[in-house]
Amino acid sequence: MTQAFRLEFQRFMMEYQFAVDEILTKVSILREEFLYLHKYNPIEHITSRVKTPESIMRKMRQRNIHPSLSAIRENISDIAGVRITCSFVKDIYKVLNTLTAQNDIRVIQIKDYIKNPKPSGYKSVHAIVEIPVFLSDGPVNVIVELQIRTIAQDFWASLEHKIFYKYEGEVPAHLASELADAAAVATKLDMQMQRLHTEVHGHDANHETVPGQEVDADVIQGLFMLAKEASSGKDHHDKNKLQ
Repeated sequence: MTQAFRLEFQRFMMEYQFAVDEILTKVSILREEFLYLHKYNPIEHITSRVKTPESIMRKMRQRNIHPSLSAIRENISDIAGVRITCSFVKDIYKVLNTLTAQNDIRVIQIKDYIKNPKPSGYKSVHAIVEIPVFLSDGPVNVIVELQIRTIAQDFWASLEHKIFYKYEGEVPAHLASELADAAAVATKLDMQMQRLHTEVHGHDANHETVPGQEVDADVIQGLFMLAKEASSGKDHHDKNKLQ
């Protein structure tokens, strides 16, 4: 029984890792497309993680979740997590909308902590999504938590996490107050950087020029001529078939 459960739990954890891999692939494709086709990359960094079994067990105890894989799957939505760091606030919504518009991603919940920050000052957009993972015996739908934030928001959140961890959630009042002030500064920085970016590049950020794989004009012309010849040959063949 123990050996069977161990194998089942390992498969359970693998499903979440595969789901993370699927999301990372999608984000990487978007990143490349933005970079090479639109000449603009709204994605600065991508990180991911799958909770350890120990972390899952702690959350089970905290929430009094029944010790079964089905109960864990149903009640814990952040086992798999992907964090996307963007340059500007508007990029957050661009990436979110582009990802969630894909027909194999089902949006379960979106929490917008940018429009509605937490009392601590925390800002980010969280999306709980479901994505199919295709295994040897068929697809399994797996939940992944997406966190999308700016560089300034990510820096602030990282510092907040370290402080809360050190004080085990009981942060002294003066530090909590300074954190709130720092969150306001981060918001101001985001707005100022966006204004500077817009002033330099205009409202259409796609004017930004980045190194890309440009295709030689002669190659394009050659491909066009080949396509034209092939089309002409096909038309001639079709006419002969009709005669």
